[in-house]
Amino acid sequence: MSTAIDIPGYLTGVWDIDPIHSDVSFAVRHLGLARYRRGFEKFSGEIVTAADPLASTVSAEIDLTSFDTGFPAFNQHVLASDFFDVANHPTATLRSTAIRPDGVRFQLDADLTLRGVTRPVTLALEIGGFGVGMGGESKAGFSASTTFNRSDFGMTFQSKLANGALALGDEIELFIEVEAVLR
Repeated sequence: MSTAIDIPGYLTGVWDIDPIHSDVSFAVRHLGLARYRRGFEKFSGEIVTAADPLASTVSAEIDLTSFDTGFPAFNQHVLASDFFDVANHPTATLRSTAIRPDGVRFQLDADLTLRGVTRPVTLALEIGGFGVGMGGESKAGFSASTTFNRSDFGMTFQSKLANGALALGDEIELFIEVEAVLR
């Protein structure tokens, strides 16, 4: 297939995110010292690769209740209304609105919905490639990341340390590593 954008092995079709070989995680600055990184165990999504790669689409859903640090009290706080508010908003969604070339990579414009608030975000998108899996199935790999402010989604809880430093940064880094299977 010939496309205006050269992506080796590019295949059109509908792809399902393989949750076994994918990862959705985030990082936030903690105590002003280190980045605290954790992820979600449950998520799903669909990628539609179009004949024109720039017309492709992405939709994904993250089960926020699948967040687990291994510390029940900490989990309860993060899942409660100070942060994810899973009682009212158990999922987050990402829906693409455009894909733009950016050198050898791409920019994925999307609407991120978290805590019932939808905001536009732009993710740096890298296409890992297209190939064949161990069972002969068509596979594709993608990496994406973005940064946003948690306060933009109503997560304004904050503690100050005795020295005046904030316990948590406002800036959230979102990391998505996807291996997808062609339907």
